[in-house]
Amino acid sequence: MRKRQRLRMAQAAVTTVLALVISVLVAAQPANAAVGLRVSGRNIVEANGSNFIMRGVSHAHTWYTGQLSSLGGIKSYGANTVRVVLSGGRWPANGASDVANVVAQCKAWKMICVLENHDTTGYGEQSGAVTLDAAVNYWISVKNALVGQEDYVVINIGNEPIGNNNASSWTQATANAVAKMRSNGFQHLLMVDAPNWGQDWQFVMRDTAATVAAADPQRNTVFSIHMYGVFDTAAEINAYLDAFRTAGLPLVIGEFGFNHSDGDPDEDTIMAQAQSRGIGYIGWSWSGNGGGVEYLDMVTNFNPANLTSWGARIFTGANGIRQTSREATIFGGGTPTDTTPPTTPGTPAASNVTSSGATLSWTASTDSGGSGLAGYDVYREQGANDTLLGQTATTSITLTGLSASTQYQVYVRARDGAGNLSGNSALATFTTTTGGGNGGCSVTATTGSQWSNGYVIQPVTVTNTGTAPIRGWTVTFTLPSGHTVTGSWSAAVSTSGQTVTAKNESYNGSLAPNGSTTFGFQGGRPNNSTSVPSGYTCTAN
Repeated sequence: MRKRQRLRMAQAAVTTVLALVISVLVAAQPANAAVGLRVSGRNIVEANGSNFIMRGVSHAHTWYTGQLSSLGGIKSYGANTVRVVLSGGRWPANGASDVANVVAQCKAWKMICVLENHDTTGYGEQSGAVTLDAAVNYWISVKNALVGQEDYVVINIGNEPIGNNNASSWTQATANAVAKMRSNGFQHLLMVDAPNWGQDWQFVMRDTAATVAAADPQRNTVFSIHMYGVFDTAAEINAYLDAFRTAGLPLVIGEFGFNHSDGDPDEDTIMAQAQSRGIGYIGWSWSGNGGGVEYLDMVTNFNPANLTSWGARIFTGANGIRQTSREATIFGGGTPTDTTPPTTPGTPAASNVTSSGATLSWTASTDSGGSGLAGYDVYREQGANDTLLGQTATTSITLTGLSASTQYQVYVRARDGAGNLSGNSALATFTTTTGGGNGGCSVTATTGSQWSNGYVIQPVTVTNTGTAPIRGWTVTFTLPSGHTVTGSWSAAVSTSGQTVTAKNESYNGSLAPNGSTTFGFQGGRPNNSTSVPSGYTCTAN
């Protein structure tokens, strides 16, 4: 996130299985010893091996250097981490003495200090943004303030380092930056942000993270996804987090909000899934936002006594910071590392089977590792790529949106608070009944934002208007003359002349009666045109 407002875009894609297989192999290779905070499998651990899960917020230090006392307010709401915005000159520069003072204040307030260079924000699309290589040069210039602080400091090399142009360059640029940090003697835990303004809607980071991990001789790099309007459904959030879990690579949610100019992030799912999976999260931001995103302030005018609705949500709400944060053990807090998976759940039993749903129940797992049992994941057995059907904190679940007259083989896995997964339960098999009624769908498109030569249509809502579940949908619409589709998300979009066809992705095609899902797209148009697409139709498959 940056202080000024800008567009973020997204595009859904199917997980690249080959990239995930490669990443598993890379993660399994031996690494040089790291000092201080470090990566262990998918987790971050301290020097003593204790698991550390980030729960914190960002603080806009480079624009508000006189508000460093805000760290005390952030700590008062339970944060164990603060992400501090720095600049090497694109904004007011933060020199070595200033950085040393920031680190000292983080330590005084007993919070892990994630330092990020904001100068890279939107490189390739945003005027004034710098390369990741230039960001590394900044870290070298303040190295004396950082050496010896590896127990307390994470270096976020560059914030949102590439915009929506040439996102594929992220892989090599990031790998080079990591390697350059190591060759210049930095032994800290490194954090790298995704392209596409941090939201990775082209899935470049997701699919090539293994290459970046391999560029670090210490294998001590954590990946950071920023979740705003791209991540407005539980399906999109879970699919992204699942990809990194399958790859065995470490991930944190390095920024997110409850609202944004490009859509409505599903903060409830973001926070709940971070907690159940043992993933760190850092919200944006304490105070001082401008450019139309002032609603992302957690407190008003840097006053910790004046929580906004967003501040109340992230600090005191369900799965919020106050409820889930654990202070790092180096400050005297924390919890021991849990590497013990829960026991395998019992075989699920199916009941109340209909044409579109079923209820499953099973015998509970137990967890002895210390982090506690967090819940269960229910999968459909499909060979190499099993589908996650649902998650629950109890020993039963009601599945919906199933296909009629279809055999399902399902199994259950338990997970604990540290993200450890049990073995698969035995399979249960059931067949849904013959469907009745009719399937149909409707579509409603909303213009999210416009400018002189473009626009964002988000959300486009598809609703099952029939009395039976549908397995998929196809939306068509017409582009005005001279218009083009320049990006899309949560749908497979193709264009023929001025007719656009959008088909469901694998994860959002099945809709129960009255159920709905959304997708979106960005369009380009001639300068000063005010027209937008029209003639939307929906067909159920």
